[in-house]
Amino acid sequence: MSIKISKENAEHYIWGGVCDGWHLVKGQELSVIHERMPGQTAEVRHFHERSRQFFFVLSGQAVLEVEGVRHIIGSQEGVEVPPGVSHQMRNEGAGAVEFLVISQPTTRGDRINEE
Repeated sequence: MSIKISKENAEHYIWGGVCDGWHLVKGQELSVIHERMPGQTAEVRHFHERSRQFFFVLSGQAVLEVEGVRHIIGSQEGVEVPPGVSHQMRNEGAGAVEFLVISQPTTRGDRINEE
């Protein structure tokens, strides 16, 4: 059954103590998460053994470090990260950044932290 989903009715969670996530699609084969990172925050560097991810910035500017290469991602831009590739999303600015993380298959149980 299809239902309309938004941040207002999606399952919400907090990660990193101050960052927000909303599960827009939460399936075994596909995950779509809307995330918000306040200024000067970063995710732990990690990789996924099976999951391929696509990070797409909705507003603000993020830095996605992939295998030591810095990608500055502005609004309406994205970067794909294949399985097995180390990456870290950061917000080095003062304002919040909002972005989508699309993962196939889901990343649940498939994350290996490196720090």
